Order: sequence, then C-alpha cells, then structure tokens
Amino acid sequence: MAKKTALITGASSGIGLAIANMLGSEGYSLTVAARRPEKLEAAAAGLREQGYEVLAVAADMQSEDDIKRVVDAHRAEYGRLDVLINNAGVGVGAPVGDYTTKSIDMQMDVNFRAIVLFYRETVDLLRAAAAENKTALVVNTSSISGKFGQGWLSVYSATKHAVVGFTQAMNKELSGEGIKSTALCPAFVDTPMTDFAKGQVPADEMITPDDIAAGVRMLIHQSPACIVPEIIFQRPGEDL
Repeated sequence: MAKKTALITGASSGIGLAIANMLGSEGYSLTVAARRPEKLEAAAAGLREQGYEVLAVAADMQSEDDIKRVVDAHRAEYGRLDVLINNAGVGVGAPVGDYTTKSIDMQMDVNFRAIVLFYRETVDLLRAAAAENKTALVVNTSSISGKFGQGWLSVYSATKHAVVGFTQAMNKELSGEGIKSTALCPAFVDTPMTDFAKGQVPADEMITPDDIAAGVRMLIHQSPACIVPEIIFQRPGEDL
C-alpha cells in the first residue's frame, strides 16, 4: 500500500497538472484523471519521467459510471486516499437567452455534480486516512466567479458559487472527523481555459498554475487543527 496518495481530476494540463506535479514532488502516489486519453497519457508520462508513481484513468466527468471507475481504479491500485483534488471544470460563455440546454447541463455536471459524486465515492477512504493521520484533505476548484456573479458567464458563475457553498457544507459535515475541505477561487489563470480573455489580459499578467499549486502545498502542510475554507487568488490591482 502506498504511504500517501492523491487523486486529481482535470489533471492533463493547467492547474490540475501543476497540482499533480507538486504532490508528486511531496511524495504522493498519484491517480490522474481527465477526459482526453491521449492528452492525459502524455501528462502522466511527463510525471513518471520525474520519478512519480502515476495511474492515469481517462474519464468523462459528466458520467457517473466513469467517476465510479476512476475511484475504483484508484482504490484497487493504492488502497487509500489522503488528498482529493476536484479540479475538472468547463466554462461556456453566452448571454442567458442564448444558452443551450446541453451547455447548461454540461457545466452543472462537470463543475458541480461531479464533485458531489467524488465525495460520495471516496468518503470511506478519506475517513480511513483521517482516522490514521488525523487529517485528510479535499480541494475543490471554484473561481473568482464563485464569489461574484458575472454576466455572460452566468451558468459558470452559478456552478462555482455552488462549489463554494458545498465546500462550506462539507466542512460542517466532515471536518469533525478530520476531513478538511478548501475551495480555490482564482481570477484568470494562464491555462487554455482562459485563452478567450488573453486579448484583454496578457498571459504573462495572469496568475500561474504554479501559484495555485503553491496554495495547495500550503494546505497539505497545515496541522490537523487548522482548516482553510477557501483561498482567493487575485491579480494585483484587481477590484473584487
């Protein structure tokens, strides 16, 4: 059985890959999941080249069966779970009158429903880790849009508000057992997901994925007596 393990969704690039790399450097065995098999395997190969133990499981976060398959594969490979990173997300911008039902459902499923399902499917593993080490950690990627609603990104904003609220609820429900939850609420991060904004905000002025990973590094070193319910990552001069 691995000594410490982490499961990271949305791990083929950007924030998820940066967090996976950081956790690998901290000695965690990793399960990485994302939708595109080729992109995920390339990311996993890069992590393995650094000497990390990595299990890659391609999965669609809209699919309950796929989510169960990711967790089952992690359980079979490692037998324990110390850190869960719910990072997979998708954003579709449109005026409210133009939203398609498909795009609404996709954002709700990937950004929020998947998080609930991952808690449900892993809570026994998290409880076991917390019983052993007095702490287990779940990190949920929200957004600055999860703190302040944004027009044109209205459905995305709503799902990210839900992530913040669910994280608060999970701390009330599970923190007494040692399972701590943190919502990450970054402004624009230099990832493919923010390419649409790089005409207004240059990439070199955006928050980096490594900035987010550094925040998670802090969380894994907190004592069992400390919970950080959320972290807001803000660009200099940005008005919240």
